[in-house]
Amino acid sequence: MIDPFGRHVTYLRLSVTDRCDLRCVYCMAEEMTFLPKADVLSLEELDRLAGAFIRLGVKKLRLTGGEPLVRRGILDLIDKLGSHVRDGSLNELTLTTNGTQLPAAAERLKSAGIKRINVSLDSRDPERFRRITRFGDVNQVMEGLRAAKQAGLKVKINMVALKGDNEDEIDPMIAWCGEQGFDLVLIETMPLGEIGGDARLDQYLPLDVARRNIEKSWTLEALPGHTTGGPARYARVNETGRLIGFITPMTHNFCEGCNRVRVTCTGTLFPCLGQEDATDLRAPLRSGESDEALERAILDGINHKPKGHDFVIDRQHRRPALARHMSMTGG
Repeated sequence: MIDPFGRHVTYLRLSVTDRCDLRCVYCMAEEMTFLPKADVLSLEELDRLAGAFIRLGVKKLRLTGGEPLVRRGILDLIDKLGSHVRDGSLNELTLTTNGTQLPAAAERLKSAGIKRINVSLDSRDPERFRRITRFGDVNQVMEGLRAAKQAGLKVKINMVALKGDNEDEIDPMIAWCGEQGFDLVLIETMPLGEIGGDARLDQYLPLDVARRNIEKSWTLEALPGHTTGGPARYARVNETGRLIGFITPMTHNFCEGCNRVRVTCTGTLFPCLGQEDATDLRAPLRSGESDEALERAILDGINHKPKGHDFVIDRQHRRPALARHMSMTGG
């Protein structure tokens, strides 16, 4: 799959649910209306959809949500998708999770063929974690991380940098990740979805500012050639030996090398996270047993992949760049 700008699309981020057991303030409104079951692809449809993308050239598949591990039967789907890793048609199967369900899921994930996972963790302070997630218990996440390590899963921590909220935890998080053997990725908050008053405008912390502060305490060795197939730019923290990544959709977009597309749990293909262009894959998926129409629709969507996104923090009108929530598009 090659887009109009010559970029090879080899990475699919597939959302399996819009539901989550947390309500992070930068991601969701406190009172969310979730999709009716009939609108959401079944596990069998998700398996078939993933298979079509793999036949067309996807080599890395990340399951997202909402929180993917709250989807009933998801571990059975992951077992099936792992067969593509075992037969060599897929290089990597992974997922992004908030960690709360890992105590029960970690061993199954490893046995299915998942080698590493991303865990979202914006604060290790119990009260602050509860405030950011609205009602979460950080001890559940810590228990999940212990289960992941015990199962032999490599862990990367995703931390959304929030001005005036958790920026003072970045240095301690670097040290803790070094102790635990985790890599760390810092992410700028993105203006997606109405969350009520849009506090993200006040939370927005440019990562070039954060990096300058980090370099007062840590020695960062740039790794320009290092990539895991995602948008992060990496450096090595010499004092810990671990990697730190920076995802900067606001201050420095990463569109020139974008190899990714997203599909929502309703079967909508978004070739760009920051644009509204979309292709319906649910209709051809449900139109019959043949995948010919589905594969044509996928290729048509790839042909509409834009050159880049246009994220902007709209302080004047205090509104998001796009109306859809991140949990709808897939993290």
